[in-house]
Amino acid sequence: MAMKDYQSLFNQLKETALYPMADSIPHLVAQNLNSSRWGDLPDWLECLDLLPKIRAESVEIAEGVRIGTKDQLTISSEELFELLMRLHPWRKGPFYLFDVKIDSEWRSDFKWNRVKPHLQSLTGRLVLDVGCGNGYHCWRMLGAGAERVIGIDPSVKFVCQFYAIKKFAGAELPVDVLPLSTRQMPDKLQAFDTVFSMGVLYHRKSPIDHLIQLRDLLRPGGQLILETLVVEGPDGFTFMPEARYAQMRNVWFMPSPATLGSWLRKVGFINVKLVDLSVTSSKEQRTTRWMTYHSLQDFLETNGSGRTIEGHPPPTRAILTAELSL
Repeated sequence: MAMKDYQSLFNQLKETALYPMADSIPHLVAQNLNSSRWGDLPDWLECLDLLPKIRAESVEIAEGVRIGTKDQLTISSEELFELLMRLHPWRKGPFYLFDVKIDSEWRSDFKWNRVKPHLQSLTGRLVLDVGCGNGYHCWRMLGAGAERVIGIDPSVKFVCQFYAIKKFAGAELPVDVLPLSTRQMPDKLQAFDTVFSMGVLYHRKSPIDHLIQLRDLLRPGGQLILETLVVEGPDGFTFMPEARYAQMRNVWFMPSPATLGSWLRKVGFINVKLVDLSVTSSKEQRTTRWMTYHSLQDFLETNGSGRTIEGHPPPTRAILTAELSL
């Protein structure tokens, strides 16, 4: 996955409203793919090379991510499993590759089903997924009609997972994942029709700066879909765990839904709506064959309260939609 693999994407971006990216990000992508930063990168790239060269006859991404049929697989399903496990852990999914189900830690389709009813039509839109992980939701966005989907995530292992999937689905499909953070995107790009930020805000030391970055990536009239951990409380209330939250070290601010709405309006969004509020269960996030480390069930109290093992409020996630005025 040398930078040259992205060259066709950069060339295509020059023909769209995303043309500033074609000038500003190539050197950043090359820098972030530097193998000295990622000691296991040679092994991940070897995994991509060793995957069988099969062009899937079917790519179904409207109701899930199902790529290829069993009779196309030229190696055994166990061999395919062993290759893909070199990219362990698989956090987002599920994916169905030929006769192999990648049963990821997160049932990311649950979240998509909560988000989808509240989207403006994605047909013909330029879409950005911030902190996309291995790109599961990027595939669903493309399946919902997007003209082009760009995912960004600083983890190169997740980027490799995405291209393991895309290797079978087809290189020409207008969906890509770049090893970037929002801070590395062009300033005031104002070009994407739809921007998603799901499961990112609570990891940011400055949530307001993150919201401003999201705003500046959107064109006037564009839609933001924001999903994050929240806590119960009035407008103005925010919880900041002093140490860990559900064993995560990098959880900073968990606002109440009302506070989150105020933050969005403060930085210039309009039509702010809370469209979903749900507590994450171990049916949605759990240990599997594809993610063998501890997961949510290990991070909650055992007394049925739903609280984290630190005694903090249960993991409650809000989805808000908002727009920029024309």
